[in-house]
Amino acid sequence: MSKPIVYLDKVNIKQNDKIILSNISLSINKGEFVYMIGKTGIGKSSLLRILYGDLKIGEGEANVMGINLNKIKDKKIPYLRRKLGIVFQDFKLLSDRSIEKNLIFVLKATDWRNSSEIGVRIEEVLKMVKLKDVRNKFPHELSGGEQQRVAIARALLNKPELVLADEPTGNLDPATSIEIMQLLKDIHNDGTTILIATHDYEIISKFPAKTIRIEKGRLFELSEKTNSSH
Repeated sequence: MSKPIVYLDKVNIKQNDKIILSNISLSINKGEFVYMIGKTGIGKSSLLRILYGDLKIGEGEANVMGINLNKIKDKKIPYLRRKLGIVFQDFKLLSDRSIEKNLIFVLKATDWRNSSEIGVRIEEVLKMVKLKDVRNKFPHELSGGEQQRVAIARALLNKPELVLADEPTGNLDPATSIEIMQLLKDIHNDGTTILIATHDYEIISKFPAKTIRIEKGRLFELSEKTNSSH
């Protein structure tokens, strides 16, 4: 059996010394597509922050892509993030530079040095998200859906094994949400593991997959067909 790509065992998640989630155990295998649901403010984002090294673990054992999060040193966190793609609800694009320069910034921050390789990779990811003609535009010149596509392109730059998406449709209208979900499904079909934190039950009913629910500080796994469990 290959090891899970995400493995949490009896993890406590604290923020400002307050336990938000307790005794969390979670196992996600390579190639899975998983939703994490729960009310706003219940700890979904905190759980994702654990996985990309932004929050330290209290008790328990945590491992992402073979990296032990209990023992990770601060200087190793950029290495962890190179292997991950992260998509945020509010896009987090740098407003003072073009889309191309946004993507160059990320590649240079993750040790890409060769300009022609950088150019080729940017071309590839923009093609993947069907946005080949926006390189020279600025974020404010794009629609919300286009900005989220750029954010997904940015998450794919380093060919991650795992994409974490935090409310990726939270700021989008229903039709655009479906386009973004279809894009994430396509990326999943290419072999990338995807974990989506959401409270958008519409997208779950349209794109059913394994679903875990956070409730009262605990994690529960629901069956795949969770369409009726609103």
